[in-house]
Amino acid sequence: MRLPVLKPKTIAAPPPAQRLRLWQARVADPAERSNDRTRRDLAAMLGDGISFSVMVGMGETYLPAFVLALGMGQVASGLITTIPLLAGAFLQLVSPLAVRRLGSHRRWVVACAICQAACFIPLCAAAWMGSISMGALFAVAAVYWGAGLGTSPAWNTWVGTIVPMKLRARYFARRTRFSQLGVFAGFLVAGVSLQYGARVGRLLDVFGVVFLMAGLCRLISAAFISSQSEPVPPGDDHRHVPLGEFIWRVHVSGEGRVLVYLLTVQTAAQIASPYFTAYMLGPLGLSYVKYVILMGTAFAAKVASLPAMGAVAHRWGARRLLAWGGVAIVPLSSFWIFSESFYYLIGVQIVAGVAWAAYELAMFLLFFDTMPAEERTSLLTTFNLAHSAATAAGSLLGGAILLHWGKYSNVFFAIFALSAIGRVFGLLVLSRVPKSAGFGEAVSMRTLAVRAGAGSLDQPILPSLGAEHDPLDSAD
Repeated sequence: MRLPVLKPKTIAAPPPAQRLRLWQARVADPAERSNDRTRRDLAAMLGDGISFSVMVGMGETYLPAFVLALGMGQVASGLITTIPLLAGAFLQLVSPLAVRRLGSHRRWVVACAICQAACFIPLCAAAWMGSISMGALFAVAAVYWGAGLGTSPAWNTWVGTIVPMKLRARYFARRTRFSQLGVFAGFLVAGVSLQYGARVGRLLDVFGVVFLMAGLCRLISAAFISSQSEPVPPGDDHRHVPLGEFIWRVHVSGEGRVLVYLLTVQTAAQIASPYFTAYMLGPLGLSYVKYVILMGTAFAAKVASLPAMGAVAHRWGARRLLAWGGVAIVPLSSFWIFSESFYYLIGVQIVAGVAWAAYELAMFLLFFDTMPAEERTSLLTTFNLAHSAATAAGSLLGGAILLHWGKYSNVFFAIFALSAIGRVFGLLVLSRVPKSAGFGEAVSMRTLAVRAGAGSLDQPILPSLGAEHDPLDSAD
């Protein structure tokens, strides 16, 4: 009997695009990378997080107080935290093009970090000279925020290729804890230093030293960033979402309604939030030490309550956590009307920190979990722009009220009450948010600034949102 002749089966080679993604997956796989190289990268990323966070605590956080110390007025001290943020959000739009031109996420992030550090040079000069034009100060702040926000999409994409999948949840949680300690340490050291400067009559000189230290911390952060590897070069696996499609989604999709609610609340909150510093250092007449205690209390309460809020989201769903947080933040600004007692205000700040922790965690979980992973980088950029526009709109309304009726002693109470009323309207939008449970795990945060009344200004670290969403998982 003759045996059949078996012909070898021809296996077609995968197309180039698929081969590229398979190669990227192998490079990003911890089994294919040197353990020593991975450990060095993770250590450098931790060093970057700590030094960046100390810069946040010492630097931009005290810019409103610096404006007041220069005698530029209460309205300017509020707008310095919002208008430059909007300008920076527009500047960040060049980030995708810059990454493509440089051919590297790392080079772009390092360049932005150095640019951000350089922004403290004119601030030091202004402090030691005792003056700077308002236009120049706002321009410096705009470049600072442009460089800071410009790193976010590229950094989120890059670190997703460095941190092994199985380590992400634990590593980013640990990094976030150290970063939060860095923010608090920087904020505390700067506040105590400024109190000393005010007592000896050298306040502006101390501001100069504080800003110098903040700039040096950002340079150290840039050095840590530069030492990290880049195993996967920029590719085309992150889809750009056009503005028209983004607007269409706002009308018809779940994440769109979440975004409308977020922007409504953000606009209402920013009617009052930028002017808490002016109120505390102005009409309340607080010392820098008491100012630091109040600001630090809200930040600490927010940080301490985040694990509990994560457990609530896991047990009851992010949608229910959002409802609870959305109701809790409504009266916060109005609480400042009822008493000027320092101990009463500490209690208000504790409640504010917990309430904002619930609201922001649920918002990030719902908003970012409803979108594909390959679109998150693009949508984060658009989110930054929309969020900054809402921030600027609310602050301009509060500033207009303060400017027009500033001669009345209760004008601050008016903007605090108006902010609370605006948040009530946000609840009407919240009722249209889908009932889905949402993503039920913890998400790590990156603190960009400490804010009175809200604890801090944060952004999510997108690779911490869960391994099941990672684009490299589908490479094969």
